[in-house]
Amino acid sequence: MYTLKKEAWNTRVMVKISVLSVISFVLMFFEFPLIWLAPTFMKLDISDLPALIGAFALGPMAGVIIELLKNVLNLVVEGSTTGAVGEFANFVVGSAFVYTAGAIYYRNKNFKNAIIGLGLGTVVMTIVISIANYYFMFPFYARLFGMPIEALVEMGTVINGKIVDMKTMVIYSIVPFNLLKGVFLSALTILLYKKVSPILHK
Repeated sequence: MYTLKKEAWNTRVMVKISVLSVISFVLMFFEFPLIWLAPTFMKLDISDLPALIGAFALGPMAGVIIELLKNVLNLVVEGSTTGAVGEFANFVVGSAFVYTAGAIYYRNKNFKNAIIGLGLGTVVMTIVISIANYYFMFPFYARLFGMPIEALVEMGTVINGKIVDMKTMVIYSIVPFNLLKGVFLSALTILLYKKVSPILHK
């Protein structure tokens, strides 16, 4: 298992992690639905981007810490309508993405490993969130808001007639949504990392 390097546990690096966490938290407010692909309650944001950059520059565990702090800040400032379950799920899914990508890239920092790490991270994130939604999150939200799970499925049916149950919701909505999200975040990471990494390595 990768950890932050021993010398990384100093004030300077923890400040960098804190700054990236705050940026990640702020980015959570800028989200938008992909109404042609997924129900409106599924929204795209780029708040995992600072965690990916942190994982590349400081190690995969730094990315996980940024994901944790981002969600803690969101709980403190915004509160939670899900009893913190939504924030916990966001942390787990985001951590699966950034840890996988960071662990591969941090082993040997080159462009090939960056692409492999981001690609595998996207796949891992999609698998984790698909399983979580199918077995836990969608049933939980249905109970929380007092609606049959079929009502959630119908929101997907409006967008894609192939969505008729939870399995097809996962196949035709959750999977492509998160693959697209992963590709988008990966592209941003590739574009921005080399520009900001000198600052993080000072």
